[in-house]
Amino acid sequence: MASHRRPKPAGRTRVSILTGVAAAAVALSAQSGAHADPAPTKDQVKEQVDQLNEQAEVATEKYNGAQAKQQELQKQVAELQDKVARQQAVVTEAQGGLAEIAGEQYRTGGISQTVQLMLSASPDNFLNQADALNQAGSTQSGALKELQEQQRRLDQDRTETQAKLAELESTTQQLKSSKEDVQGKLQKAQDLLNTLTEQERQALRAAEEKAAAEAKAKAEAAKAEAAKAAKEKAEAERASRDNNRTNLSAPSTGSSAPAASSPSAPATAAAKPAAPAAPAANGSRAAAAIAAAESKLGSPYVYGATGPNSFDCSGLTSWAYAQANVSLPRTSQAQATAGAQIGTDISKAQPGDLVIFYGDRHHVGIYVGGGQVIHAPKPGASVRYEAASNMPVTGIVRI
Repeated sequence: MASHRRPKPAGRTRVSILTGVAAAAVALSAQSGAHADPAPTKDQVKEQVDQLNEQAEVATEKYNGAQAKQQELQKQVAELQDKVARQQAVVTEAQGGLAEIAGEQYRTGGISQTVQLMLSASPDNFLNQADALNQAGSTQSGALKELQEQQRRLDQDRTETQAKLAELESTTQQLKSSKEDVQGKLQKAQDLLNTLTEQERQALRAAEEKAAAEAKAKAEAAKAEAAKAAKEKAEAERASRDNNRTNLSAPSTGSSAPAASSPSAPATAAAKPAAPAAPAANGSRAAAAIAAAESKLGSPYVYGATGPNSFDCSGLTSWAYAQANVSLPRTSQAQATAGAQIGTDISKAQPGDLVIFYGDRHHVGIYVGGGQVIHAPKPGASVRYEAASNMPVTGIVRI
């Protein structure tokens, strides 16, 4: 007979086991949380982000160099391909001329010249034709040599074109790798910034804006000082010219006493040395480049950008000088050798000089005076003034 006994309720033992497992899980979770690394501070995040941005800028200049090389190689390949096409036409024409000569010889080559002379109705005409055939043979030899030379040139052009195409492919791959490297660094930097609170991010931005404002004030003060010094110099030169004209036009009094002995003419006034003037922009080109760069204050940094609305560091300097009709190389490394080398002492710099930063020369700005540069600083920032001393100077270049 079937049993109809009710199932037993869960016993106390099973409940105790489940409770113990849950408690152990909570304890392990609390223990692992206690040993987790503390979240980085705002300053630590800023330091890591700055390092990543610097690495991204290094990769950006590699990208710029690869892009410039790619464009140059594309131009060279196009020129070589056009040259190959023209050379092929020359070879084809030479082959056609040689074929005509060979065909004519084939048509007359089956009968000896003696038999042709005997069968000829006009021996004089035949002799004239024979002479022409001898000249044709000489022409054939020259045409064959010319064909061989043109074919050699064609083969050489094809070989050079293939080498440039291989170099172009390698450069394209390097360009892709540099681009991916930049994007990876920028994403890591953004991920780190996202770990901060909005208040902390605002504090970082405020600190950068304050430093940029201080740099701008120093740059404007240096510019005003240079303008004042230039004005005083011009006025002194004008006064000197006026005095010379007055002395030349003054009538002679007949006195034999020298004018210098007059007690009313202080001898030390003209000899007083002028105060050292603040350095002015090194020529009109430098002044035009500075004005162009200053017109882009606040424009965003974008890697690989050359203006007019966004820039990377070497993109800004090359664009600014282009407005002054001066062509600069694309990368900061190439710009470091684009003019006269002044050294690394920023006190020797003049407004308009390029200032190269870091050991690998991956950053560049334009000196504006007062120890300040204007530059496109880094991803996430915009064109601004900054103290040159904030970064290691490795070169000053006068354009």
